[in-house]
Amino acid sequence: MNINNFFQFLVPKDKKFFPLFEEASSNLIEIATNLHEAVNLPLREREVLFQKIDALEQKGEDITRQTNLELSRNFITPFDREDIHSLITSIDNVADNLHGAASRMRLYQVDKITKSIRKLTEINLEACQNIDIAVRELRDLKKIKNITDACVRINKLENKSDNVYDKAVLDLFENETDAKNIIKYKEVLSVLETAADKCKSVASVLESISVKHS
Repeated sequence: MNINNFFQFLVPKDKKFFPLFEEASSNLIEIATNLHEAVNLPLREREVLFQKIDALEQKGEDITRQTNLELSRNFITPFDREDIHSLITSIDNVADNLHGAASRMRLYQVDKITKSIRKLTEINLEACQNIDIAVRELRDLKKIKNITDACVRINKLENKSDNVYDKAVLDLFENETDAKNIIKYKEVLSVLETAADKCKSVASVLESISVKHS
């Protein structure tokens, strides 16, 4: 038994942090799902889903705040305090960017949703689902491979998002003549691509935790 496993054996099963992590990752899936559904609806029908995303993003902020509060209250934590802070913050960053994409579509009244925007929301949804898979394995850390496999999938999805984004921006500058449309579509594409980058950041934290406890 290595030193990390020894200390993990001594630490009581956590009843505060793991439920918060799982609530945060579940909330992330809800945001990504609502966003992906929204881009497959006509403009006039998206507002209800955008409002749900607003509420879910606020819920995510509350979960992050509660997690940091628990960090300040508890001397014993299930793993490194820095990793707990990094994990909940990185999940919150994904939520912020998905919410940012919804906000920009609403603000700019983006009527026509391109295939690239739909593809990026689909990629983000799949990445968020994999974040949730990995987060739920943190409770006992017995199936490290499930965490690393999910992280590999997230990294591949982020690479795919880069390709979709690059192609979409190239197509935008080659075929769009309205400067306003170029600006608003590039903004939406950019924040969706950033969301995928932030999913990769979550994967990096999860991989770091799994390495320390393997």
